Amino acid sequence: MTNIVEARALVKNYGNFKALDGVDLTIPSGAISGLIGPNGAGKTTTLKALIGLCDVEGELNVAGRDPREARHKLMEDVCFIADVGILPKWLKVSQVIDYVEAVHPKFHRARAEKLLSTTEIPANKRIKELSKGMVTQLHLALVMAIDVRLLVLDEPTLGLDIIYRKEFYDRLLNEYYDGNCTIIISTHQVEEVEALLSHLMFINKGKIVLDAMMNDLAETYTEVIVDPQKIERADSLNPIHIRELLGKKCYTYESVSRTELESLGECLTPSVADLFVAKMKETRHG
Repeated sequence: MTNIVEARALVKNYGNFKALDGVDLTIPSGAISGLIGPNGAGKTTTLKALIGLCDVEGELNVAGRDPREARHKLMEDVCFIADVGILPKWLKVSQVIDYVEAVHPKFHRARAEKLLSTTEIPANKRIKELSKGMVTQLHLALVMAIDVRLLVLDEPTLGLDIIYRKEFYDRLLNEYYDGNCTIIISTHQVEEVEALLSHLMFINKGKIVLDAMMNDLAETYTEVIVDPQKIERADSLNPIHIRELLGKKCYTYESVSRTELESLGECLTPSVADLFVAKMKETRHG
């Protein structure tokens, strides 16, 4: 599998604040990739660097181009949603469709109108008159009507209730993703995107602390609900995180043989949310 994104040693400073501190990452073509990190970790800066919205130091190749030198051509193959609030509030729905059709050569108006026909969004309403859920539906319909190689979503469902969030991701997966387009999702709702992802990245303090295919996580990370009499042995194997679970201690290990860990207690594969907490606390104390 080739990579649609390859970045090495990306650095971005805002005054004395180092937003990106040597970011290395690769994103396979056709992947649904999650970029997860706490506030201020560098998620948005990384995404903006990938599409040429902010200048960075380091090596960067996106869809065969350097975004810093060929952003205009790159954006023919990339679609970016920063937040549902970026649609101009004074425009009518029909005018937004007109605008996207005029500026994007790979936009299919008929496809957008067909998608919107399944919603209750009136074409003559202004954006400011729509509910936040309707704006999200409109934004998704516009995105799904554009043929691109890379779709970048930065907190696309921020502030929406769970019904609209679930509908957003269901339609994204079932009606848009075809295995050819690559999707990068940055979100705080880790549990909601876990089932969608084929590739996972964690970022903290401007550094990538995990970059792995989802299928490989079980081979690298193991959670063990440790038998009380085996705590000392569990401690000696250098867990990256320890938490309480129903009165028992649950240890998370990285690159420790599961065969060896099975002697300590019940072994599980950590969820993305639990792994995220473990890796963030590891880097915080590292």
